[in-house]
Amino acid sequence: MAETIFDVVVVGGGPAGYTCAIRAAQYGLKTALIDANDRLGGTCLLWGCVPTKAMLFSAELWDHLQHADRFGIEVTGAKVNWKGVLARKDDVITRHTKGLDFLMKKNKINAVKGYGRLTGPAKDGVHTVAVKLADGKEDTIKAKKVVLATGSDARMLPGYKADDTILTNYEILKIAEMPKSLVVIGSGAVGAEFASIFKSFGAEVTILEMLPRMVPVEDEEISKELARLYKKRGIEVNTSIKDTKIEKNKQGALVSWTDANGKPQSKQAEKVLVAVGRAPRTGDVGLDKVKIPLERGFIMTNEWMETSEPGVYAIGDIVGGLPQLAHVGSMAGLVVAAKIAGKYAKPIQRTRIPGCTYTDPQIASVGLTEAAAKEKGYNVKVGKFPFVGNSKATILDAHDGFIKVVTDAKYGEILGVHIIGPYATEIIAEAVTAMELEATVEEMMFTIHAHPTVAEALLDAFSSVEGKAVNV
Repeated sequence: MAETIFDVVVVGGGPAGYTCAIRAAQYGLKTALIDANDRLGGTCLLWGCVPTKAMLFSAELWDHLQHADRFGIEVTGAKVNWKGVLARKDDVITRHTKGLDFLMKKNKINAVKGYGRLTGPAKDGVHTVAVKLADGKEDTIKAKKVVLATGSDARMLPGYKADDTILTNYEILKIAEMPKSLVVIGSGAVGAEFASIFKSFGAEVTILEMLPRMVPVEDEEISKELARLYKKRGIEVNTSIKDTKIEKNKQGALVSWTDANGKPQSKQAEKVLVAVGRAPRTGDVGLDKVKIPLERGFIMTNEWMETSEPGVYAIGDIVGGLPQLAHVGSMAGLVVAAKIAGKYAKPIQRTRIPGCTYTDPQIASVGLTEAAAKEKGYNVKVGKFPFVGNSKATILDAHDGFIKVVTDAKYGEILGVHIIGPYATEIIAEAVTAMELEATVEEMMFTIHAHPTVAEALLDAFSSVEGKAVNV
């Protein structure tokens, strides 16, 4: 019997990997997917995006219950059931992992539980991936094309290891009891979101950020507004800190640092969350067997996600030059599958990638910040519209925040849209679409939006660029 040679084998079963495998199979390619976890889904589904958003929704419901009287509803005896919060989170995960198993069967993908490594360059146009199976046995899979999608791990502060007190996004999802106090080191999306969750549930929360502002990848005005609103919620925010140290003790841990003025500070907390970024998993996938160099641990690719090794692609968190976001990895997977199948494909554009942070209030953005646009030499024209002027925001009792539109004054080109406020992570899709289709500010000013909706705040935001917002 002839040995099976797949058209494509994908190594890694997270959003980038499973999306690529499914689309490749839809194109009629004989596809295999190798994943080392006991369940498909990767960090995003098992320990990241999905479980945290499930917990954030529980926190949002709890916040509404605390102020139910504003909506004419009387609530008595409500309390947080932490085990119930975790159980609901786990149920969401299980539903979707089972869904992925179904999709593998539906699309006739050969899903293999094991750890895959490249063995060397292709021979006669065929690559070989060695697989250490879950039962400890060894196997090999041969394919014409290989797609690496091995994901990333949470970074830890030098000299420390994650345990039941010093946590990463993985450990914090499993803590048995709600902590009364939490120090969060890092204020990017992960740190800011967990700070929001635990503050809603009643913990004393302190944020430590090495850079001068929170959510540092966002527009400066967004960062400033989030810091203001977090302080209003009672979250202590410390920026421009250095020399962070963690000393475990019977009460949890004492975290010390030097503040922006050079003064020593400290905070005792039951738990410490380290949220200082993610490291690509590229150290043990056989890159030493092929011609794929690393830059700071990342694999560099061309616009079609091709590596320097012929026939080998890389997608997701392991790729340098692109943000480590699930939807970026998924789109890269779609691009690669189409490219391999010889179908229409379009490279990812860095300025068309939406970023979302599911804090309270939510943050979403796409394109250039005002500062970045000016640095690139654009004649920048900015419009801002506050949610206080939006009737649906009034209905939701969610007036905080605004939409900021960054444009090129000469041609009306939309360079960036930055939102902090209700449903920001949903309405950003319209801004992405507008930019993808190269709509101008003038065209968006005459795009009908349903009323009353939060999304119609975008109409006023685009109009504000020309000083013609109606509702403010």
